[in-house]
Amino acid sequence: MTPLHALSDLDTLNFDTIIDVRSPSEFAEDHIPGAINLPVLSDEERALVGTEYKQISPFTARKRGAALVFRNAAHHIETQLAHHEGSWRPLVYCWRGGQRSGALGWMLKEIGWRADTLQGGYKTFRRLVVRALYTDALPHKLVLLAGYTGTAKTELLQRLEGMGTQTLDLEKLANHRGSLLGDGDAPQPSQKGFETALAMALTRLDPAAPVLVEAESSKIGQRMIPPSLWTAMCAAPMITVEAPLEARARYLARAYTDILADKTELMRKLDVLRQFRGHAVVDGWGALSAAGDDVALCQALAEEHYDPAYATSMREKTQRVAAHVAADDLTDAALDATARRIKSALQTISI
Repeated sequence: MTPLHALSDLDTLNFDTIIDVRSPSEFAEDHIPGAINLPVLSDEERALVGTEYKQISPFTARKRGAALVFRNAAHHIETQLAHHEGSWRPLVYCWRGGQRSGALGWMLKEIGWRADTLQGGYKTFRRLVVRALYTDALPHKLVLLAGYTGTAKTELLQRLEGMGTQTLDLEKLANHRGSLLGDGDAPQPSQKGFETALAMALTRLDPAAPVLVEAESSKIGQRMIPPSLWTAMCAAPMITVEAPLEARARYLARAYTDILADKTELMRKLDVLRQFRGHAVVDGWGALSAAGDDVALCQALAEEHYDPAYATSMREKTQRVAAHVAADDLTDAALDATARRIKSALQTISI
């Protein structure tokens, strides 16, 4: 069996393919990055074996399970795995490195492939993720990038990454743009999937160098920021980006074109704010949307909803602001210049 002592070990494992033999629903919830799913029990078969184990006997369930596992394993060997040469090295895992991975691993080795199983299976991997994000203090030197909605913080992060700055893009990992209107085309990952992506991203960052992270609330869409990261974010110094309201409105209209175009879905989301902002305000947003005046709508949303919420959230954080960076405009050329100023400011912050 191959042990996994640290998340960083995944980048050094000498295997050609990582195979997750758990059921499709288990795999969909979370899996080791880069793994392929070749289930030896479907969700329905796994439920059937579990029912027989409880209601009839463990022996009967094991017989049923063995027949199903080997039948499914044979199908994988005849189909998805048939093209591999004799030198192929697969690493197989299941929930805890037991019967499911052991069965397929044994078959692959009997054929002649240099297969092995992961000691402790997915459970070992998940334990390392939990330790990194829930138990251990984060070793990284975080700096938050803050600013009013529409100051292009996410795009600035991307540009800064291209300039060699270490960044952590939480919205990308959570597949959400971090606001009421932030749903992406694809669904968000599960909480476990988000944490896996987050833990692996942190593993690949140098703890000795600053890591720029967009200032977020503790929840991005439906995904919670895990405690170790959230604690570090709450203590991190901040760089704020400032831009004129008109420039922010124009930028938001460009960045949220897809959401603004679906006026019915847009109003469904905005209707949630009636209890906070009042019917007259939300009706005003609806009128601007119906008129197709997206820039005016974005400016009204910023002035009447996003800006007051941001100002409230920043009241107790002013002492953590280490630098202010002003952007006169948010065009491509202006964003490049702003990114360079943020990079310079980052180098002056003592962490």
